[in-house]
Amino acid sequence: MVLGNHVRLVARTGEDPAEASAGPIIEIANLCKDYKLGDETLIALENVSLSVARGEFISLVGPSGCGKSTLLNVIAGLIAKSSGMARLEATEIAGPSRQIGMMFQTPVLLPWRTNLDNVLLPVEVFGLKRRDYIDRARLLLDLVGLGPFTNRYPSELSGGMQQRVAICRMLLCDPDVLLMDEPFSALDEMTREFLNMELLRIWQERRKTVVFVTHNIGEAVLLSDRIGVMSARPGRLLQVVDIDLPRPRTKATLVDPQYFRQVARVRGLFG
Repeated sequence: MVLGNHVRLVARTGEDPAEASAGPIIEIANLCKDYKLGDETLIALENVSLSVARGEFISLVGPSGCGKSTLLNVIAGLIAKSSGMARLEATEIAGPSRQIGMMFQTPVLLPWRTNLDNVLLPVEVFGLKRRDYIDRARLLLDLVGLGPFTNRYPSELSGGMQQRVAICRMLLCDPDVLLMDEPFSALDEMTREFLNMELLRIWQERRKTVVFVTHNIGEAVLLSDRIGVMSARPGRLLQVVDIDLPRPRTKATLVDPQYFRQVARVRGLFG
């Protein structure tokens, strides 16, 4: 449902009614973000309002510079909003939280640390006990097929494998929300497709709330329950589109005529 700039994402069919009644896990209202550039003011986000239900997979698409990444960084607590409201489970977002895991366009792995130690980096950031998380880190690497590379270094991995390490790092502290900022955009098409399928598999098993930024409409349609379409700067949330494709989604989805119709429908919103 779209009401001006206000978009509400309601609970999906089959969601636990108790969870749905607890309210949205992410709630944003009239959010604005400005940057001061000398005597000028750059408006990155203008009056964005958005509610995301627990377990929802939503993608954000829009032209370059429209504020998609800025919105993600505000939700992550990495940058402060200029005005408006941004809440995580009814608590105002004031900084990074263990409830949120984030993944960037590049893996951002430390080259002098083994893959296992890169996965364990959040333990140090949040002041946790390494011994409480080391088994989980190993299990996550096994989950994404990197068990044999646990004690290797990032330089010994391909780009796609490095992004799988980054996925493990994001999941280590079992966050409720996963924020993903064009995580597969720098990869070749085959590797990107493989990691999209891996992400779908992990999401299907764990049902985390995911906010995913991408320029690739086909990718957004494959992954998402709904897609938020943003305008050129100043960034506004113009419309949200329900993706009417059955789950679970597989490689077969990519050749389904219904998939192509959904892609064309979203693409048509950009004129």
